[in-house]
Amino acid sequence: MSTEITDNPAKSRYEIRVDGDLAGFVEYETEEDAVVLIHTEVDSAFEGKGVGSALARGTLDDVRGKGLKVVPLCPFIKKWIQKHPDYQDLVR
Repeated sequence: MSTEITDNPAKSRYEIRVDGDLAGFVEYETEEDAVVLIHTEVDSAFEGKGVGSALARGTLDDVRGKGLKVVPLCPFIKKWIQKHPDYQDLVR
């Protein structure tokens, strides 16, 4: 199983593809110094396979690489950050 996470600014979301198929996304809004993470969705065919966690990590890594902070309004992302202390510095 190969995964690819990309930012799709035209749709204001990060997308994860598994073996080329869209498996989930994180919707966002941008602010001057932060990315507001609004909603995460993983297709039911991919649930329980770590896709959501991979998507969260990939999204946060990309935001970090851009030198921005996050505002995790999405409950999934908020909980994921709480479980991974090495990402808590990203929260604005």
